[in-house]
Amino acid sequence: MGYSVTVDTDKCVGCGECVDVCPVAVYEIKDGKSEPANSEECLGCESCIEVCEASAIVVEEN
Repeated sequence: MGYSVTVDTDKCVGCGECVDVCPVAVYEIKDGKSEPANSEECLGCESCIEVCEASAIVVEEN
């Protein structure tokens, strides 16, 4: 079972916390915003959601 990762770029402030906390490197910072460049690697741990102060990340089961 996989996960779908979405970042709301209107909310994202580009702090990079999700990049730092993700154990499987799902996120990259591009143009000052977080982007789920490797969303197929997502484990569904939701660590990124916990550290995102802007509430810009949604992780859903496929």
